Amino acid sequence: MTPIQRYLAEEVALDHVDGLIPRREALRRLALLGLGLPAATALLTACGAPPESAAPESPAPSSPAASATPSPSGSPPGPSPLPTEPITFAGPEGTTLQAAWAAAEDPKGAVLVIHENRGLTDHIRSVAGRLAASGYSALALDLLSREGGTATFADSAQATARLGEIDDARFVADMKAAVGELARRADGAKLGMMGCCCRRPSRGCRPPCPSTGRCRRTPT
Repeated sequence: MTPIQRYLAEEVALDHVDGLIPRREALRRLALLGLGLPAATALLTACGAPPESAAPESPAPSSPAASATPSPSGSPPGPSPLPTEPITFAGPEGTTLQAAWAAAEDPKGAVLVIHENRGLTDHIRSVAGRLAASGYSALALDLLSREGGTATFADSAQATARLGEIDDARFVADMKAAVGELARRADGAKLGMMGCCCRRPSRGCRPPCPSTGRCRRTPT
């Protein structure tokens, strides 16, 4: 198991401990990350989950869509997000990258948005839209572009598992291409970057432009 897969497995375990997903769904997601039942059970216990015999019964998800982690309710503070548009642009080695683009009316700068470990979701699109509404044009890159995009996966757990299999060099190359596209679309603007948990910095994996901060999802 790679360091990023270990991190993703710990995220799944903590989601279960925080009550965001039932035990059965946690085990399913850990299996997608390559953990067998004994290892998955040990990880859940190490992270503070009660033993299976003490855990309350939870119904299994009836469909892939039902297994997705609930989104926070309510509207965030600040202006309503501007609409985003899907775009494609040239990536490394002849690839085509996908992203969501939101243009500010009179931009004070431009931001590259890196999604969390579930891929390019509606929530991340809304982050780009809120940045645009606040005066910063934003491009939210889909790090699963080479697989056909996040939307090609049946559910978010499968997208997470695939993200865990991709090496840092590919992510950095795709982000650098996205920075170039951002600079082209926001000609002359000061550029920044923000990330939402996925691919946290490690040796050999550094942001291709200055980071504006870090998002963290919290239980509701």
